Amino acid sequence: MPAHRNPHDHDDPRRAALRRTLHRRGFLGVAAGASAAALLGPGTGPAHAAQHGTHRSAAPAAPARHPHHRPVLPPGRLGIQLYTLRDQTSSLGFARVFEDLACYGYDEVEFAGYTQGSAGTITLRRLRRLLSDNGLRGIGSHVGYASADPTAYTFATRLTQVLDDAEALGLPYIGTPSSPDRYGNTVDAWKRAAADFNAYGAAARARGMRFYHHNHAGEFAFATDDPRVRLYDVLLAETDPRLVFFEMDIFWAYVAQYRFSRRPDGTPAPFDPLAYVLAAPTRYPLFHVKDGEHDTATRDGYRMVDVGDGDIDHRRFISAVERRRGRRSAHWIVERDDAVDPAANPAGSLSTARRSARHLRGLRAPRG
Repeated sequence: MPAHRNPHDHDDPRRAALRRTLHRRGFLGVAAGASAAALLGPGTGPAHAAQHGTHRSAAPAAPARHPHHRPVLPPGRLGIQLYTLRDQTSSLGFARVFEDLACYGYDEVEFAGYTQGSAGTITLRRLRRLLSDNGLRGIGSHVGYASADPTAYTFATRLTQVLDDAEALGLPYIGTPSSPDRYGNTVDAWKRAAADFNAYGAAARARGMRFYHHNHAGEFAFATDDPRVRLYDVLLAETDPRLVFFEMDIFWAYVAQYRFSRRPDGTPAPFDPLAYVLAAPTRYPLFHVKDGEHDTATRDGYRMVDVGDGDIDHRRFISAVERRRGRRSAHWIVERDDAVDPAANPAGSLSTARRSARHLRGLRAPRG
């Protein structure tokens, strides 16, 4: 029986909070769901939304810092990458983690594997049911690009299975966090990788999904055979905008700005991560929202922290992107790579999820 339907959940404050959250979402979500379905495109109309839980609006927000301003975060678009909570899915299981995420006000989750060390086995059908029971939606999943092992679960080796699984979960997006360096880091090597991505994008599109690439810092480095060329620019230019989309990891993009604003010969090559998005906003439907404190003693120039504790201006970034996208809101997905490391994050990964959601829901846009 789903946890929020347990007749004894009045004895559990956490479950009672979940019940209130789902009740509010169900009450407010009908009109919001119709709008969200229109934004998500074919196959996500009101009937589909009702079936898959996309009709629910956002949970109650954190107290507004500026109540007279509108929220920066669009309704229904706060997600979390489950890699952030891999220790919790392993120890507590998906059901308990999804309950907690719903209580924290999340709308969506992005997968990084469909077991993540959870105790016992879990089917895709069960995962989809758990999402629905907790008012959550699966928005995407990270899958490896390629492997020397022909049996490995990657796009290059098991494309049909990867797409079958994403379709079974009802995911609108399916992508890879792997660097496109399968053939090396020359211009031609990345053109070959772009051709692969176009093929995966066409296969995903045939299933009603969109293929995407998630960046780290290395994508913004320079080609080994032509230091005038930034590799990310090759990927953007050589992929078909109708088939290949991008999930900008905001933290890693700013790390790249710190590391790769000069070419190997020392000549300046500055760039602005936000400018990439604003130049082609429809190619960026997904974002990883993570934060960092400046630390020039490290190679990356930043140390990861919970969203809201660092120096990256997410209010400015999200506001600018949402203005440019207009009514086609993006998906804003919390992630912290080292959330499970007690040395880096003593409060734990659930605290990261809770605090990051509260900060983002509390952001208000500037006037004007």
